[in-house]
Amino acid sequence: MWKRRKRNRGHRRSAEPLGLELCDLCAATFPADRAVRGYVPDSSAAHPTDDWLDGLRPVTACGEAHFAVVRESYRLRPFVQEELWAAKIERVLTAGAPVLTMHQLGCRTGLHDPEIRRAIAWHNAHLGPDSRL
Repeated sequence: MWKRRKRNRGHRRSAEPLGLELCDLCAATFPADRAVRGYVPDSSAAHPTDDWLDGLRPVTACGEAHFAVVRESYRLRPFVQEELWAAKIERVLTAGAPVLTMHQLGCRTGLHDPEIRRAIAWHNAHLGPDSRL
């Protein structure tokens, strides 16, 4: 037989405070229910768990006008495929079991050897000797 949930008679739940959001443009805080959210193309963004969102950066703004400014700034930024591939490789190298071979790296990232080599070359050329892959 199923157990019934006990009702908390005589006790009302207090209203939980609304969460606050931070505008990506002006850094103002505001209630979460007023947030304008969306995604902008960004080749440096690799989602931690969902490959479908790679290359898309989540943006939060305090209003439509600020969202439009943020979206425009990302539109003007070049989308570099090698940068996205490097972000995917970094995600794989920093999470889960160690990668020992190029084949394993390819299987985990969905990239082919030439793409992996181009991504590593791009990463090494743009981030300096301290953060080479």
